[in-house]
Amino acid sequence: MAIVTFSPVDFRAAYPGFATLSDAQLNNAFLLSTLYLRNTDSSPVSDVTIRATLLNLLTAHIAALNYGENGAPPKDLAGRVSSASQGSVSVTLDPLPSSPGIGWFYQTRYGAQYWEATAPYRVARYVPGRLTRSY
Repeated sequence: MAIVTFSPVDFRAAYPGFATLSDAQLNNAFLLSTLYLRNTDSSPVSDVTIRATLLNLLTAHIAALNYGENGAPPKDLAGRVSSASQGSVSVTLDPLPSSPGIGWFYQTRYGAQYWEATAPYRVARYVPGRLTRSY
């Protein structure tokens, strides 16, 4: 196996909403993404191409939360906007999903995509022990 090498140039091509972020900001977001998904030979995602896609989704999620998209500052609201007004400003948000851990990911579309794509990796695997006979 191998590790994923991050390229800010390739990332910006795939996620043009982050074109205004510096290489340092994108590298930092990628480094933070490896806290959530191991980028080592012992990663639960053994296919490096799939791992690269997942790490890029996490990088986009973290970059959107920390730095914002399309030159806009990061949003302070968490959740999907279900309605908005203009006079006297009113915003209503849908509640975040209540499963443990999911709310943080569902703050951005990238996090939601990551969460759904990693569903197969969040299931428990039963590995039976050796059968011993005591006669």
